[in-house]
Amino acid sequence: MAGLTPGELAPDFTLPRDGGGTISLSAFRGRPVVLFFYPKDDTKSCTLEAISFTELASDFEAAGVELIGISPDSVKRHDRFAKKHELTVALAADEEKSAINAYGLWVEKSLYGRKYMGVERSTFLIDADGRIARVWEKVKVNGHAQEALAAAKAL
Repeated sequence: MAGLTPGELAPDFTLPRDGGGTISLSAFRGRPVVLFFYPKDDTKSCTLEAISFTELASDFEAAGVELIGISPDSVKRHDRFAKKHELTVALAADEEKSAINAYGLWVEKSLYGRKYMGVERSTFLIDADGRIARVWEKVKVNGHAQEALAAAKAL
């Protein structure tokens, strides 16, 4: 991992998003953001993670916290994923992996002895000033959205 740590300025990005248009981290300056990176739409853990954040979306909103999910999937794939699972969180398409690389999350992975490159599931809590407040690396999905919400509320 690139080693982004709490206190550092979060790398900005502008990416196409589900439903059309673009989304930029800098557009949310003045309010906290939970930025979750995940490997692939419509896979078991990624789906569970996106559904978990969607289920808590109103709690994040009530706390004044923006939610953004990022994967290297296309906008078209994000649109299908969001519709299929009734997701309400913003999904940014990083097909060029510019944000994924800026956050140091395009890494070598291994599955059944086969090595390949992919996204390391990670979450960043970014404060209202655009600084990283907390980093969760190699996220385990169960209970993660609740943990991120508690940390965001504690800002």
